[in-house]
Amino acid sequence: MVVRDAGRPEAGVIRLSVPLGERSYDVLVGAGARDELGGLLPPTARRAAVVTQEPVGVKVDTGREQAVFLVPDGEEVKSLSVVEDLCRRFAGFGLTRDDVVVGVGGGVVTDLAGFAASVYLRGVAVAHVATTLLAQVDAAIGGKTGVNLPEGKNLVGTFWQPVAVICDTESLASLPPRQLASGRGEMAKYEFLGVSGLGSLPIEEAVAACVACKVAVVGADERETSGRRALLNYGHTLAHALETAGHYDILHGEAVAVGLVFAARLARRLELIDDARVRLHEQVVSGFDLGYSLPPGSSAQELITIMGRDKKAVAGLTFVLDGPHGLCLTPGVDPNVVGQVLAEMGAR
Repeated sequence: MVVRDAGRPEAGVIRLSVPLGERSYDVLVGAGARDELGGLLPPTARRAAVVTQEPVGVKVDTGREQAVFLVPDGEEVKSLSVVEDLCRRFAGFGLTRDDVVVGVGGGVVTDLAGFAASVYLRGVAVAHVATTLLAQVDAAIGGKTGVNLPEGKNLVGTFWQPVAVICDTESLASLPPRQLASGRGEMAKYEFLGVSGLGSLPIEEAVAACVACKVAVVGADERETSGRRALLNYGHTLAHALETAGHYDILHGEAVAVGLVFAARLARRLELIDDARVRLHEQVVSGFDLGYSLPPGSSAQELITIMGRDKKAVAGLTFVLDGPHGLCLTPGVDPNVVGQVLAEMGAR
C-alpha cells in the first residue's frame, strides 16, 4: 500500500508498508524523510548505534543517546571481521537488546549494519537510512543481510527485517555520477518485474514504484520459500560473479546491467524468448545509460565456477530467466551453454 504521509503533506513524503503481520514496517520515500527517523524507532530504545561511512556525510537525529560507528569504504569491507569489530564496539557503547542500530549509507552499510544487528545479543532492532539510489530501490528493503567470502558475494547472512527504512531523496543530489548509474542498473531490473516507465518519473515516484514492487514480493515470500522472491535476483547471478572475479572493481548496478543482458541471451539460447525480447533488454539497459559488455579479460570458466556457488544453485547452475510466461527460476542449466553465451559476450 502506498500513501502520501498525511503528517507532512508539504514534503510529499510517500509512505509504503511492508506487510509482515506483527513485524510490518514502513518505508518512507521523499526529500527530508530522514527527519521522521526518531518517531519510527522502538520506544524502548534508549541508545542508537549509528553505522555509517565517512564519505556518506548524512547526519541523523535519532532522538536518543547516539554514537556513530564508522566502517571503511568499499564492498570488500563486507566481512566477518568488520562485523566482529562492530559488535565489540556496540558492547563498549553499552548497547542492549532494547536499543537500536541505525545504518546510514548505501548497500554496504545496510548489509553490515543489518547483519551485525541480527547477531549481536542474538538480535537487536535495526533501521536504515538509505542514501544511495541502489540502496533506496533495493538493498535496504526486505530484511536480507550479508557479508562476503573470498569465494563469493553475500555467502554469509541472515534474514533480519528492519523496523523502518527511510529513503531520503535529498541525499541523491550529492552522489557521484557513477554511483547514480549503479542505482539505475538495479532500477533496470524492475522493468522486467512489471514496473515500466521508470526513466520518465520524478525520482521520488520512481524510487517508490520500485519499493512498492519489492515490498509486494517480500510480503508474499519473505524467505524465498516459494521461489517468488528469487525473481528479485534477475541478472544477479552473473552480476555477483563479476563482482567477485573483479575484486569489486565493477559496481553492483553496473554488473547487474551486464547480468540482465546475459540472462536474456542465455534465455534466447535455450529458446525461451525470441530475438526481439533480447533487444528489449539491451534497449532498457542502454536507456539507463549503462553498458552491457563483459569486463576485459573475463574468464568464462572462472565465472561459471563462481556462479556454481550462488545461493540459488541447489541443482546445478541456476538462473532467473525470462520466458513465455515471464521470469522464472531455472535450475540445471548446462554449463556448456552458459560458456557459449559468455564467449559470445567476449569472455575468454
